[in-house]
Parts: sequence; structure tokens; C-alpha cells
Amino acid sequence: MSDDKKYWYNLETGKVEQGFESPAIDRAGPFDTAEEAAAAPELMKKRAQQWAEEEEAQDDWGSSSAR
Repeated sequence: MSDDKKYWYNLETGKVEQGFESPAIDRAGPFDTAEEAAAAPELMKKRAQQWAEEEEAQDDWGSSSAR
């Protein structure tokens, strides 16, 4: 399926769009279904939390609290 047939979440309007309706900077996606695109805000929040946890674990790598 080409990207113009996929769905995108518009970050400015909060609406699901099919194809390239909005500028790329305003879109999250692509998603295969409109339902997946509608869930984009929750998915982005979950991924951001995972990345923050991974970065925190990497920052703590090799540090020793015992002296």
C-alpha cells in the first residue's frame, strides 16, 4: 500500500486524514487503518515514556552507588 493510501494523524487538528492532506510537519504516521491513526497520541505518549526509561537506564549504566 502506498503512503498516499495510508492514514495519518494531524497533530494540529487532531483529525485522521488519508493521504497527504496536510504538510508533513503536521502529520504523524503513516498508519494502515484510520483506527490506528486515531490512536496515535496514545502511541506517541507510550513510546516517549519508553524512550525516557531507556535513556535513564543508559545514563545509570556503569555507575556504582556502593563505595
